[in-house]
Amino acid sequence: MARVIESRRRNTRTKTGAVLSAELIVDAALSLVGEHGAAALSVRRLGAAIGCDPTAVYRYFASVDALFLAMADRLIAQALEGFEPGGDWKANLRAIAERTYGVYVAHPRVATAVASRVTGGAHESRVIDLVLGELHRAGFAGEQAVRLYRSFGDFVLAFSAVDADFLARPDEVRAADVQRWQDAYSDVDPGQFPHLAAEAPIVVAHAESSTFAFCLELLLDRLEALAA
Repeated sequence: MARVIESRRRNTRTKTGAVLSAELIVDAALSLVGEHGAAALSVRRLGAAIGCDPTAVYRYFASVDALFLAMADRLIAQALEGFEPGGDWKANLRAIAERTYGVYVAHPRVATAVASRVTGGAHESRVIDLVLGELHRAGFAGEQAVRLYRSFGDFVLAFSAVDADFLARPDEVRAADVQRWQDAYSDVDPGQFPHLAAEAPIVVAHAESSTFAFCLELLLDRLEALAA
């Protein structure tokens, strides 16, 4: 039976003549979600986008949720593509964080749908192993290393998800949010909010800026201090 299914997989072609594969399906799913959002992903729409019978998708993925997990693992793969650790554990962790963040904000609608998911895939395993390896190199081990790995991963994914969520909104909604921030905090009552009023011009100036890079350095500096 397994040989029959594998044969069907190899022989299934789309209307354009391309051989159907898990990679092709994930590519199409990323494009579909990237353009229309997670709610738009269905086997029917995916089949139409690829040019194949929708049921053919189930030869590769047991469910739409399984496809979301594959997309999540693909984002991790993209983040790690070409990555080669150097001799500095702190620089390596910075690179992993920046690469992950960059891929997630480049695919904001996908990122908001999968940032909190556990893929169980090979690329997720690789990034966990890489981060733990750098923490081991820094001198951490056991319970402490695992807690720090979790803290690092949660920081990167949470920040990526928040910034991706903002980028996933329609242009007019993002513009309205920025304008609301500027209107709300450019002229606050110093009697009621003295500290906010004192820093209001700077607060307003940061309406659209992400603090990811700044906070990442705070985290890495703290890890360095713990390792000392």
